[in-house]
Amino acid sequence: MSVLMEIQNLSKHFSVESNFFGKSSSLLKAVDDVSFTIHKGEAFGLVGESGCGKTTLGKIIVNLYSPTKGSMIFEGKDLTKLKENQRRAYCKDMQMIFQDPYASLNPRMTVGDIIAEPIVINKLLPANKVEERVTYLLNCVGLAQHQRNRYPHEFSGGQRQRVGIARALAVEPKLIVCDEPVSALDVSIQAQVLNLLADLKDEFGLTYLFIAHGLNVVKHISDRVGVMYLGKLVEIAPKKELYANPLHPYTQALLSAIPIIDPEKKKQRIILEGDVPSPINPPAGCRFCSRCFKEMPVCKETAPELKEISPGHWVACHLFD
Repeated sequence: MSVLMEIQNLSKHFSVESNFFGKSSSLLKAVDDVSFTIHKGEAFGLVGESGCGKTTLGKIIVNLYSPTKGSMIFEGKDLTKLKENQRRAYCKDMQMIFQDPYASLNPRMTVGDIIAEPIVINKLLPANKVEERVTYLLNCVGLAQHQRNRYPHEFSGGQRQRVGIARALAVEPKLIVCDEPVSALDVSIQAQVLNLLADLKDEFGLTYLFIAHGLNVVKHISDRVGVMYLGKLVEIAPKKELYANPLHPYTQALLSAIPIIDPEKKKQRIILEGDVPSPINPPAGCRFCSRCFKEMPVCKETAPELKEISPGHWVACHLFD
C-alpha cells in the first residue's frame, strides 16, 4: 500500500502567559515531535485523552494551523516548504469533518448552499451542474433532495453531521480528517454515522485520519491505530495487533476501560492514578511515568524513542529497550 502522507517530527507550540510587556514567557507543547505515515485507502485511527493534541494535529494537517517545526509530505510534496498560495492549492485534497455538527455549519445558509459553496469556490463544475452534484451528495449521505432548502437548526445532530460529511466530500478529497465525528451524537446514531463513513470510504476510495477518545470507537473503522499521550505518539500498530497485544502501559489502560457487553465476563480494570502533567512543563523523561504502573528509574530521566518492536508495531517505552 503506497504512502499518501508522511508526517515527520511535527510539532506545534503555542505561546502562553504573556508578561507585562506582552512577551511570551512559556510554550504549550500541544504536539511535540510526532512522526507517522498514512497509506492510501486506509483509515488511520488516532486515540488519546482530551488535551493530548489529537485535534491540533488534525488541524495542522488540513492547514488550519501552521506547524512550529517538522514536515508534512503529501504525495511527495513537503507542504511545510510551500508558499501560502501553493499550499492552499492542496487544501481541497484534505478536508475535515468537525466534532460539533452544529457549530461547524453556517446557520444563515441552507444545507444546499453549504454543500455547494466549496464546489463553487474551487470552480469544480459549471454553474448548471452544481445543483445536480449537491443532490447526489445528499443522497450519498442518506438525506433527501427536498431537504436542501432547510437550515442547519432544522436538522437533528446526526443529520447535521451527515451534512458535514457531504460538504467534505464535495471537493473530492483524497484525505479526510474525522475529528471525533460521533462523540457529540447519541449512541444509537453513532453506529449509523460510523457505518456511513465506512461505506463512503469504500465507494469513493477515501483515506481517513479518524480521531477519537477511545479505542472502542476506532476499532470499527480503522486499519491501523496510533495512541497519543500529552503531545506524543506512544504506540502505533495494525488494529488487530494492537487489540490483541498492546505493549505500552497507557494503551493497556485504555483497552481495560472498554465496557464488556456480557455481564458474566469479568475484566481487570487498570486505574491510572495522578493527574496528566502540564503540556507547558512536561516531564523530562517519559511523559507517562508519573501515572505508569510499570515505572522504572530510567523513565524519569530519559524520554523513550518510538521503536519498531515487530513488523508494523511501534512503541515508545523503556520496557522494550
